[in-house]
Amino acid sequence: MSELNASNLRKEHGNEGPDLVGVTELTSPYYMVPPSGTTAERPQNPQKGTLRFNTDIGSLEYFKGDTLGWESISRTTPNLNGGARGIWAGGFTPTVLNTIDYITISTLGNATDFGDLNEVKGGGASCSSRTKGIFAGGYNGPNKTANSSYITISSTGDGLDYNDLSNSVDSATGFGNQTRGIVANGTTGSHINVIEYTTIAAGTDWVDFGDSTAAGLSGSGCASSTRGVYNLGAAPARVNTIDYITIASTGNAADFGDLTTNRNGTGALSNSTRGVFGAGETPTVVNTMDYITIATTGNAADFGDMLAGRFNIPNDGCSSSTRGVWAGGASPSNSNVIQYITILTTGNAIDFGDLVVAAAHRSAVSNAHGGL
Repeated sequence: MSELNASNLRKEHGNEGPDLVGVTELTSPYYMVPPSGTTAERPQNPQKGTLRFNTDIGSLEYFKGDTLGWESISRTTPNLNGGARGIWAGGFTPTVLNTIDYITISTLGNATDFGDLNEVKGGGASCSSRTKGIFAGGYNGPNKTANSSYITISSTGDGLDYNDLSNSVDSATGFGNQTRGIVANGTTGSHINVIEYTTIAAGTDWVDFGDSTAAGLSGSGCASSTRGVYNLGAAPARVNTIDYITIASTGNAADFGDLTTNRNGTGALSNSTRGVFGAGETPTVVNTMDYITIATTGNAADFGDMLAGRFNIPNDGCSSSTRGVWAGGASPSNSNVIQYITILTTGNAIDFGDLVVAAAHRSAVSNAHGGL
């Protein structure tokens, strides 16, 4: 004998189907298979709490609401001896560096040596999954480079060779989710609007994704599990333009909205719902922080102020689900200051500690950012 007790049972559209009164209880020694489909096949106008399996990202997801969108469900278990980790690599002192530093994001204190990149460089793009961090492109003095290297975030040690970018590019923007790493824009000697991606776990070649709405350099990017958002920086004049893409698909970027000011040299970070863009040049060096809601589109709003005006911090923000951290930059001399915010509030940044060495144009990864 079988029982099915439910207060209501209906099809996705309309009210067809029987009404079943009582408590819904599912018991089975086997399993339950939820509805599944691609990102493009998500139901229209779903109710909050709608659950499905997204075959594009290989994860369960649920609908949080009209302004918050879809959120993937995944288990985060960083093996880090105490919490989520933020890592900075390379940069200029002005000597070109291959140094890698790390912190535990939930604590306060100075950074610790992690190891060395496989090449000295600054101004590289960066992206990461929960396990692997990638540092791609940059300037190795005297040339722009396509070289990419990766680290295992939970360990310490030197960077290992990863597949090269399609172009030798400096000052590009990096971001991603658990599956894909994205690199957008930058300069090969001329500003470009190229977007390319790699599948992080498989270590695939970098492949063409599409184009940004315009060429740019020294922007910065952040992500949720489904969407990547980045500002264009200088294109070549400084702009306030923000672009976005759907990470699991391919195609050209679309306009998201505008920063509060035209500027380049920003650093971005995020949790799964909110992205924050810090600092930059207007050309005056500023301590501005702007924030956006990633699932929506629209203009950024003021978040608060950094400890001091800084620039040349593209790709240097890292984050956990609650805290965002920036480090280094120029103001105008190179800085070793690490500072943090609580992402879901607004307010001014707070001192965290110091990097191992003062530097600008560093690149950061973490294993707990908004894309994960």
